[in-house]
Amino acid sequence: MDKDTCINMNDKRADKNSTSARSTSSEKAHATIIFSLKKEVGALAKALKYSQDKQVNIVPVESCKSRQENSDFEIDLDSDSSPEPLKEMSQHLKLADLSDNATLPHDDMVDEIWFPKKISDLDLSANRIITIDYELKSDHPGFTDDSYHERRKYFNDLAISYKHGNPIPRVDFTEEEVRTWGVVFREVSKVHPTHACKEFLNSFSLLIKYCNYRDDTMPQLEDISNFLKERSGFILRPVAGFLSSRDFLAGLAFRVFHCTQYMRHSSNCLFTPEPDTCHELLGHIPMLTDPCFAEFSQEIGLASLGASDDDIKKLAHCYVFTVEFGLCKQEGKLKAFGAGLLSSVRELKYAMSDEAHTEPFEPVVTCIRDYAVDTFQDVYYISDSFEDATTKMREFAKTMRRPFTISYNPYTQSVDILRDSSDIGRLVKNIQHELDIVEDALSRLAKVNI
Repeated sequence: MDKDTCINMNDKRADKNSTSARSTSSEKAHATIIFSLKKEVGALAKALKYSQDKQVNIVPVESCKSRQENSDFEIDLDSDSSPEPLKEMSQHLKLADLSDNATLPHDDMVDEIWFPKKISDLDLSANRIITIDYELKSDHPGFTDDSYHERRKYFNDLAISYKHGNPIPRVDFTEEEVRTWGVVFREVSKVHPTHACKEFLNSFSLLIKYCNYRDDTMPQLEDISNFLKERSGFILRPVAGFLSSRDFLAGLAFRVFHCTQYMRHSSNCLFTPEPDTCHELLGHIPMLTDPCFAEFSQEIGLASLGASDDDIKKLAHCYVFTVEFGLCKQEGKLKAFGAGLLSSVRELKYAMSDEAHTEPFEPVVTCIRDYAVDTFQDVYYISDSFEDATTKMREFAKTMRRPFTISYNPYTQSVDILRDSSDIGRLVKNIQHELDIVEDALSRLAKVNI
């Protein structure tokens, strides 16, 4: 792929990001209080009576099953007054022993943006397409090819009908598609040994061995997805077109990579104006096979959940300059790990030449740097290692203003939202269990070495 990326560089052209499920009016005061009521008859009535006595105008009252052991429901009250009366209400609920975890989100983050809480929630966002893949622009190489239009629509329909948990449909690729794949495969394979990072090369050899990576046949996404899951915990999900940066990054939080299945037009095998299966399979997949890189990718995704539109833009820039166009130093030499480079011979050679400008990867700087859409990048960022890049992204995420912290649960493939001391307490228990395992292992090791 020469320029566009799967995170949707059209976001830059259209300046589109998903917005809050609720809208906030700057003309009226607005505040929210969230609390779990203790199991007591009339507890909610007592709480609401306090708001009535203090003349706090409650707009909607929402409830859901509580996460607290001593409570049945969690209550979400919205008020059209200032936050001060609700802060007093929070103190009253605690003093009256009605609730021990009443909290107010930050004033500027009252209206939280919807985001997936579990992996199956991606079914709700995966088809929120900004640009449909088969609706080709007039300058697209396949614009006048009716059969290519039909083929793109076929892949679009496969992705639209996909649901989490289903096997990815196997595709009978045409001879022309296999020939196009073969051309790209052979060309990029010539430069990978000298230009790609060692993690990419190790993974690529495994894909040749286990996933049918050859120049005379097309690998299947289902086989690759199963292989990825065993190696790094990532899986693939077919996508019908460009997603917003918010929706694309949310998938990474659950170790899900939204992946195209269609092939670029055969009239120009070494160019594609949008991410196609050559870009995905020859650029992204080898890196997602590596556990350290997979963790780095997930960190960007987790940081995006519930983030503001401004923070989503910053995270998207970090993604583009690393996952798509990232460089690293290995044994004193410059190597590429970005998928946009590893699937494009021309830009890969340019990025590694003396003509290209490079800088160290620092999220606080990278996040505000504009990236190029139709030309080579003005700057390429170098990471010391994936572990170092992951640490920097975690620290950067702490600067983002969210009224909660996110913790990923790999057992349920869901995220735990840490808002209060009870949530944190449960997380600490899980960490303590892991530490007990480490302590036991060290104890046994010490006995063996005596």
